[in-house]
Amino acid sequence: MAWLNYHHLLYFWTVARAGTIAQASKELHLSQPTISTQLKLLEESLGQKLFARQGRRLVLTDTGRAAFRYADEIFRLGRELQEAMSRGPVGQTVRFAVGVADVIPKLVAERLLAPAWDAVRELQLECHEGPLPQLLGRLALHELDVVLSDQPAPPEVKVRAFSHALGESGMTFFATPSLAAGLKRNFPQSLDGAPILIPMEGTGLRRQLEQWFEGHHIRPRVAGEFDDSALLKVFGAGGRGVFASPTVIEQEVLRQHDVQVVGRVGEVKQTFYAISVERRLKHPAVVAVAESARKDLFPP
Repeated sequence: MAWLNYHHLLYFWTVARAGTIAQASKELHLSQPTISTQLKLLEESLGQKLFARQGRRLVLTDTGRAAFRYADEIFRLGRELQEAMSRGPVGQTVRFAVGVADVIPKLVAERLLAPAWDAVRELQLECHEGPLPQLLGRLALHELDVVLSDQPAPPEVKVRAFSHALGESGMTFFATPSLAAGLKRNFPQSLDGAPILIPMEGTGLRRQLEQWFEGHHIRPRVAGEFDDSALLKVFGAGGRGVFASPTVIEQEVLRQHDVQVVGRVGEVKQTFYAISVERRLKHPAVVAVAESARKDLFPP
């Protein structure tokens, strides 16, 4: 029986991800001739060509793409084995690395993640915030266990990921008492011409808000655009404009920012997802987050 050389497979997998032998040599700390030799040996053992050359880059053949999928799964399982063994017996900490897309309200992220502490003893949570494409890149490298987002993994981001819907919430519009006083009575038409603070373009919530405004013939004055939802609320609390936040955290927003409700909108919904490299969620903390979100935070 012929045994697969997993060192050769690792070199192949790294080159396939890196795109060039030069880049792979940096990651593996090996010389380029060494990697080239190992790739040839792997192709000979499999009896198939795995790469074709396009200029200076190597591209996968059809057989190479199939081999890469197997290699990706093999090394994913290997990392899971290492992580499971590293957790050790009860009493040792369990690492839970989470990426939080910067458009996710911090209060929603906290409520989503809170059940993980109840489900996993000695949990060590690591939260990493940033743009969704950046977080998905780290997820693909298995630096993160899960990414929380308000949209599924976009198809243009070439990462093998699965988007698990957690639930959705309608939106509440808030403003400082002085600004809200003149907007409550004729809501939502009162928002026409009113200063508004909204997420940056390209986000799911921004698209929904713009469609809703257009459908109601409302043209607010965009007073500010923000990548960070927490910073948006700070400016809203400072009286710079009306802002929207999920109704599910309405009471927390009122309490923390000393603002008032201008109105509520059920047609605009912010949907939340847990994005993982697994088709079926396995990490106990991720499973707890998903189950609690669907049952308690966003009930049907």
